[in-house]
Amino acid sequence: MKIAILGTGAGARQHAARLSALGHQVVIGTRDPEATLARTEPDMMGTAPFAAFHATHPGLTLASFAEAAEAGELVINGIDGANAVAALAALPATALAGKVLIDYAVPYVYQQPGDAPNPWPTPWGEMPRLDPVDTDSLAEQIQRALPDTKVVKTFVTQEQETVVNPAEFGGGDHTMFLAGDHDEAKAAARELLNAYGWTDIIDLGPLAAARGLEMYAHFHTALGLALGGRFGVKIVR
Repeated sequence: MKIAILGTGAGARQHAARLSALGHQVVIGTRDPEATLARTEPDMMGTAPFAAFHATHPGLTLASFAEAAEAGELVINGIDGANAVAALAALPATALAGKVLIDYAVPYVYQQPGDAPNPWPTPWGEMPRLDPVDTDSLAEQIQRALPDTKVVKTFVTQEQETVVNPAEFGGGDHTMFLAGDHDEAKAAARELLNAYGWTDIIDLGPLAAARGLEMYAHFHTALGLALGGRFGVKIVR
């Protein structure tokens, strides 16, 4: 299958490498391919420049967001949450119409006023707030912006390196979640998760449940800080 991954960050690279190893044809989308390849400094998360990753994965194609989305039979959104809606809405109408879009972005707001109330200090600085939150979700905003696209929220409750390789914890016996309004999108996400190695997948229902998945990000961070590293989550029922 030809799969488009929109975004070039650390998470997108995990999916690109794993999907390529599984035999899929992967196209990675970015705002400006030339600028992305020319960048020599790490990004805001400390991730090495994309060119270094691309050099070790020469089979991956880098293209513009529009070119990648047009080419993909299935599309994965790894654009940062603050810019995802605008970037996706700016694509040509034909790029995503009728397609499944798997969204794993978290709507973090990294630029906060210096006098923001009740800051949450972390080893890397103040914890970003979420926007939207409570009464809406990024996934729902994307669905409203792209009414002809089948959006499903998943992958968001784990670091992406664990998403693509669940076996590193408990032999893969932990839980992944998904939410969406389209059965076709959920089936596509489930098939991809199965290929990654997930066996315990819980369907949370309509896309509105993405609110809970996105808000879980703060609890996941708290757990990671308490445990001192990555981990898996198992729902016992």
